[in-house]
Amino acid sequence: MKLLILIMVYSFAWLPGGQVSGLTTQNAMAEDPFIRYVATLPSPAGKEKAGFFENIYNFIAGNESVVYNSPVTVLASGTQDIWIVNQGDGTILHHLDGKTDRLPVFRKKYSSFPSLVGICSFGRAGILFTDSRLNEVYVLSIDGRQVRQFNDASTLSRPTGVAFSETRGEIWVAETGSHRISVFNTEGKRIKTIGLRGRGPLEFNFPTYIWIDRAGRVYIVDSMNFRVQILSGEGDFIGSFGKAGDVTGTFARPRGVATDSQGNIYVVDALFNTVQIFDISGRLLYYFGTQGRGEYQFWMPSGIFIDKNDFIYIADTYNSRIQVYQLIKNDQR
Repeated sequence: MKLLILIMVYSFAWLPGGQVSGLTTQNAMAEDPFIRYVATLPSPAGKEKAGFFENIYNFIAGNESVVYNSPVTVLASGTQDIWIVNQGDGTILHHLDGKTDRLPVFRKKYSSFPSLVGICSFGRAGILFTDSRLNEVYVLSIDGRQVRQFNDASTLSRPTGVAFSETRGEIWVAETGSHRISVFNTEGKRIKTIGLRGRGPLEFNFPTYIWIDRAGRVYIVDSMNFRVQILSGEGDFIGSFGKAGDVTGTFARPRGVATDSQGNIYVVDALFNTVQIFDISGRLLYYFGTQGRGEYQFWMPSGIFIDKNDFIYIADTYNSRIQVYQLIKNDQR
């Protein structure tokens, strides 16, 4: 019963609506030539290394084990430098060179972030992250030791997704509660808002995750319109794709969005336990994932990040782990 309640709470935490059945067709297997499994964090093998006496020693010595507790979003600068938003305990983890640490600042002054959601790079200034219950965007220093409020006196309503446009020097924030996007300059001043509640172009119904590609195009998960809207860096409407459904190419609970070096668009669906890949026109190209705990399997996944080398990082939320895959290009097959 507790497990059922947890699933219901997660599924309906941000968004209203009913349950949609899962995908019914085949998807990628371990020998798949397009998406290759790379690793899981924390490593299943690593969990087995700590024996009874080591656990006793760690307890006596006060060594705190790092737990992946409902990770919802991820940011990476290569497979050995990964930032993880741990929504379950309100902390951010940093996986660096094979070791994962909970950032010390979160055990001191900022000990409780009740609803962490989005994270993105802020260049040399550090990391940006959102808390949808505190209605704030924060800046975390690159060493993880200082946190400050980012936005000015502007009131935000349930900020979730956040993305930094290096080409324009702008920060885009999804205000889920206001059904709009707020755009800030690097000083934290809101310079414009985009959208209102509705179903048309530049209208939203509980927008959540945001991704900005290298060309400056913006991809917004318009969650309860069951679609992705694509905008120019200036905020003009380019196109959209998606609808509610229970077959491939449709969405049930779209969450994270990202693009690879070839311009393919990846959308995570929490209820399908699947990652679907589209082209810029919204044509389904490929998908992978089923429900489970193994490779190529997920349990209510959320965020996704793709680095410059096409490594794909997926927050496998209810499996309490991050899975890493890699796109295998035509010349690598």
